[in-house]
Amino acid sequence: MNGKAAPTGAGQVSTRNRLERGRGALGPALELVHTGRAPTRAVLTAELGVTRATAGAVAAELEALGLIRVEPGAAAGAQGRPSHRLVVADDGPVVLAAQVHADGYRAALVGLGGTIAATAPGCETIDADPAQILGSIVAAGVELLEQTGRRCVGAGLAVPSAVAEPEGQALNPLHLAWPVGAPVREIFAERVRAAGLTGPAFTGNDVNLAALAEHRHGAGRGAADLLCVATGHRGVGGALVLDGRLHTGSSGLALEVGHLTVNPEGRPCYCGSRGCLDVEADPLAFLTAAGRAPGPEVSLLQRSRDLLTHEYDDPAVRAAAAELIDRLGLGLAGLVNILNPDRIILGGLHRELLAADPERLRAVVADRSLWGRSGGVPILPCTLDHNSLVGAAELAWQPVLDDPLTALVA
Repeated sequence: MNGKAAPTGAGQVSTRNRLERGRGALGPALELVHTGRAPTRAVLTAELGVTRATAGAVAAELEALGLIRVEPGAAAGAQGRPSHRLVVADDGPVVLAAQVHADGYRAALVGLGGTIAATAPGCETIDADPAQILGSIVAAGVELLEQTGRRCVGAGLAVPSAVAEPEGQALNPLHLAWPVGAPVREIFAERVRAAGLTGPAFTGNDVNLAALAEHRHGAGRGAADLLCVATGHRGVGGALVLDGRLHTGSSGLALEVGHLTVNPEGRPCYCGSRGCLDVEADPLAFLTAAGRAPGPEVSLLQRSRDLLTHEYDDPAVRAAAAELIDRLGLGLAGLVNILNPDRIILGGLHRELLAADPERLRAVVADRSLWGRSGGVPILPCTLDHNSLVGAAELAWQPVLDDPLTALVA
């Protein structure tokens, strides 16, 4: 009897030790599964640099927390040993993610892996008081949570403005009626708390968050120095991921690319200058160049997409597209000269312009940039349809990715 008791006790201690060692690996392991870089337990073992037993204990803990599922997998390896698949739990916790734009807002519930579980678009006039629209967003999120019965562990908001850090103020909401310096993060967090939702609330610039989402789940995967430029409903924004991390500058204001001058004699800009990328390469500029009046039926962005998709053979539409491509190319070339990215991704209307005439845009960038002439920079379309929403969710998921046990137990 004594001979059997000792090994059992030693096994229990060994299991406890593995689990304790694995606790520190829970966050890194979850991020690997979340971003698709550890599809199997064998890959997780290699990426974490731990034993198979420790990786197994980590995966089991994440499964017990309701974050992932461990499933039998196909045979792998030289000896045919099966490697368990690791997938995010499709019935696990979610975060409330929202995006505000010039034509309204969209609220969604987003799970791990960047999966949108439910969404509620809201088209309404953006009131001068941000508290009104943010209240509508949170109310829409609460309704989605009631419909789905999912657990909410945080909230994230994307806004079309530079967001100053650490205060969370919207410094240049040029295309909204909001006052400059509106404390959007504080207002959003207060509305989230008032609705009884658990978890922290975050706010960021929409293009920064689009870049974050694309880097983790989309066209930016694997890039070390990623430049993202996009135009949504109005204006042009930019973002930069350096060495795998979103670069926002000393106070959150980096990469305000919309106010690069690309046409000194061009259109007046809302910032007081003239010929900025913001007004030379956004949907309103495209519709104006094409001789089309924007209508109330659909958003400026959708109207522009429809023209490129269904009326590109019209000489006026084709000429307008060429004009915007040239302006955009000038801006991108300047950014390439300064930043030397290893990849450029384009979102919003810019994605459609790239698809319409990819060689023209690449030629402008190559011709006007030193690094472009030396070998070219890949220019790719964003691949996530709602990347700013997914990026807002990434903000809310980050505390869970950092320390799953603490975040979920708390």
